[in-house]
Amino acid sequence: MTTLTDHLLLVADRYGDATRRSRARVSTLLFNDGKRLARIALGGDLGTRSFEAAMAWLSEHWPDGADWPPEVPRPGVSTKEEAA
Repeated sequence: MTTLTDHLLLVADRYGDATRRSRARVSTLLFNDGKRLARIALGGDLGTRSFEAAMAWLSEHWPDGADWPPEVPRPGVSTKEEAA
């Protein structure tokens, strides 16, 4: 079963790959804490508001030409927009 935490880590890592940023740098951009994503990957907890804010930030700052992972719902994008 894929969790929301798995979704966040997948999207954050894809963003990092597309922008050539480390997980620590992406973590700093999302949480102002370079170690937060690493702690989450090791089983650390994440509140709903923090999760939603991180996913919204990633969606808003997604690099042109990079594919959003299709298995992860993208915040702020309606089904009509996804199909376009």
